[in-house]
Amino acid sequence: MNPRTAYALIATDLDGTLLRGDDTLSDRSRAALARAVAAGARHLVVTGRPAPRVRSLLEDLGSEGLAVCGQGAQLYDAGADRLLWSVTLDRELAATALGKIEAEVGQVYAAVDQDGVDGLTLIEPGYLMPHPTLPAVRVQRRDDLWCEPISKVLLRHSSLSDDELAAVARGAVGSLATVTMSGPGTVELQPCGITKATGLALAARHLGLGPADTIAFGDMPNDIPMFDWAAHGVAMANAHPELKAVADEVTLSNEEDGIAVVLERLFPRDGAAAYPAPGTVPGAASGAASGAMPGTVPGAMPGTVPGTVPGTVSVPVPGGPGRRGSSPARPGR
Repeated sequence: MNPRTAYALIATDLDGTLLRGDDTLSDRSRAALARAVAAGARHLVVTGRPAPRVRSLLEDLGSEGLAVCGQGAQLYDAGADRLLWSVTLDRELAATALGKIEAEVGQVYAAVDQDGVDGLTLIEPGYLMPHPTLPAVRVQRRDDLWCEPISKVLLRHSSLSDDELAAVARGAVGSLATVTMSGPGTVELQPCGITKATGLALAARHLGLGPADTIAFGDMPNDIPMFDWAAHGVAMANAHPELKAVADEVTLSNEEDGIAVVLERLFPRDGAAAYPAPGTVPGAASGAASGAMPGTVPGAMPGTVPGTVPGTVSVPVPGGPGRRGSSPARPGR
């Protein structure tokens, strides 16, 4: 591969990015990924979905390698069907965080993703799943959400927009948890310091790769840390304005095979670009990454991450700012 035009690691979000609205992958996108892999690149799914909710999709892709799940809290080995690394959200802290948010905005409706390869998604009364194709189990009361270890909490409000709820949650929660917005109707609380960049960096290290080798695709603010870490960040045309603002490039939407358009340019059949390069974002960073890694988890002992699931492998969380640095204007992203 030509290091000036191609990348060894292709990190893609799923919903709103690689997948179409009906949860399917187009033939064109499938072919473009296959061509890149045949040229020697690795494809890595980096998603907010927990490991149990990506198993069938990875099988459809024919992937037996690694996947970053749960907004970076899980590193999943699809071939072995096990978690290599996992961080849980303290349930007492989660309950406290919900109380602080409700003190500001009134009642919110909550759901949780349980940890583990067979973890369930539990939803309390009043919570509506933003993604109706994903299975969930309704419980009778909020206390039932905390019956098993969890990787994250999902929040909805009856009248506030996602941006409004996320902003209030960040102010109320502080350092109790990381607040992210990963899709329509999807504001989440996850372990403090954990982002998609955390999981991406760990997966890349397993593969012997780094930021300079990586191109990342996404559509929502939860992808900002991943863009900060990777050498090149590509936002979809349907992406949230905050992600477009930090992207190196904006491609077509997920419904228009935006990822395929870029990959066909980077990995052409005949050595000549198949499609013109989409316009870049003015002022966006370009060039190779600095090689720095995302921040460590506060309070972690050297070489470990608090909350690691028993029986999984503890991997040191890389430290240091990303290539664009951390932005105080976007706390918790």
